[in-house]
Amino acid sequence: MNAANAAQAAYIVAALLFILALAGLSKHETSRSGIVFGISGMVIALAATIGLATRSITAGGVALLVIAMVIGAVIGLWRARVVEMTGMPELIAMLHSFVGLAAVLVGWDGYYEVEAKGGAGFPGSLLRIHHAEVFIGVFIGAVTFTGSVVAFLKLSARIKSAPLTLPGKNVINLGSLVVFAGLTVAFVIHPNLGLLIAMTLVALLLGVHLVASIGGGDMPVVVSMLNSYSGWAAAASGFLLDNNLLIVTGALVGSSGAYLSYIMCQAMNRSFISVIAGGFGIVASGADDTDYGDYREINAQDTADLLKDASSVIITPGYGMAVAQAQYPVADLTRKLRERGVEVRFGIHPVAGRLPGHMNVLLAEAKVPYDIVLEMDEINDDFEGTSVVLVIGANDTVNPAAAEDPSSPIAGMPVLRVWEAKSVIVFKRSMAAGYAGVQNPLFFRENAQMLFGDAKERVEDIIRAL
Repeated sequence: MNAANAAQAAYIVAALLFILALAGLSKHETSRSGIVFGISGMVIALAATIGLATRSITAGGVALLVIAMVIGAVIGLWRARVVEMTGMPELIAMLHSFVGLAAVLVGWDGYYEVEAKGGAGFPGSLLRIHHAEVFIGVFIGAVTFTGSVVAFLKLSARIKSAPLTLPGKNVINLGSLVVFAGLTVAFVIHPNLGLLIAMTLVALLLGVHLVASIGGGDMPVVVSMLNSYSGWAAAASGFLLDNNLLIVTGALVGSSGAYLSYIMCQAMNRSFISVIAGGFGIVASGADDTDYGDYREINAQDTADLLKDASSVIITPGYGMAVAQAQYPVADLTRKLRERGVEVRFGIHPVAGRLPGHMNVLLAEAKVPYDIVLEMDEINDDFEGTSVVLVIGANDTVNPAAAEDPSSPIAGMPVLRVWEAKSVIVFKRSMAAGYAGVQNPLFFRENAQMLFGDAKERVEDIIRAL
């Protein structure tokens, strides 16, 4: 078997391992094996690609390849070790930007290798197909690159999470797509550097505008969609590089990311098209100046007394729990309450945190049993018969305005109906609005009380009081 055939066989094995990785990551119980499959597939893919490349490049090229891999590995290991779970969404957005930038560079390299040399090696209609591959690959990569950068800036609070609402923003987005289509036709007919530069600039600006136009409440969907975009960008690079594994892997990532985004949009009662099209059809609302009355405050000792007398407790975590790293004392509190005979369960909203599955990972990290961690649809009907609900760092996902106020920016978004419980204790640092910028009427309900301060410290205070 020659090197090319061996590489193709290795690519098939790697692709199968990636499929097994996706299947394993779909369940808590098999997630570890899924990660192992994914790592194994990537090791095989890298080894096959390096082995194939070293047979056709000079010693200097091999040295550059090794240097690039070492630099990338060092940076990757460093970032993986130092990143907090709260910073994981930003890190993922940053990694998506690298995939997009790589697709742009591969596309430009494809242009200089073929089009700039008069189409050498691509006879007849194949040359026009290559023109289209270059143009579409660069477009997808550029949109992914700048869109991911803006998502990173929003998620890390370096820029405001509020949506950018330029006049005629929908016309801008649609107009950019029309311009792209026109430039593509022109490039296929007569490829030249000017058209490629113009399209790249249009795509870079479109990526910025698409994500900047989406509000903070929809950012979990944006992260998922950027994951999909990065997959399609990788697939486009695979066509240009004639690499079957890149095509298969990119298609897997692109399709699974798009499907996950669709599921999340359903969970948030958002239009899939409106979100991925930069908030198409969504009108930003003004500030909410409604007077909801006064809120009531509670301390850790009184909260502990409520929990002692409770027969059932539901904990609904949010991004604030991740910021405070309160998952460990929350797990301790759960064990202590269960030892006292209290039924304790967790209610997880599909978009709790800023990344799908964010809360599930945190709770698994703290050794909370899987069987008491329930999704929103599984637990929403049980709040009415619950003694106490602890809302730890959640805000938008427990906002009754979504169900009761048609004028609210989050109207229609399915939420955890925590207000139906006998008592609700809300852990928050302040009365500030949530990530979507919407005030929460829950805080002013008669059966709700606010426990202010760092969530980790307050939970530890409750444990001591117990």
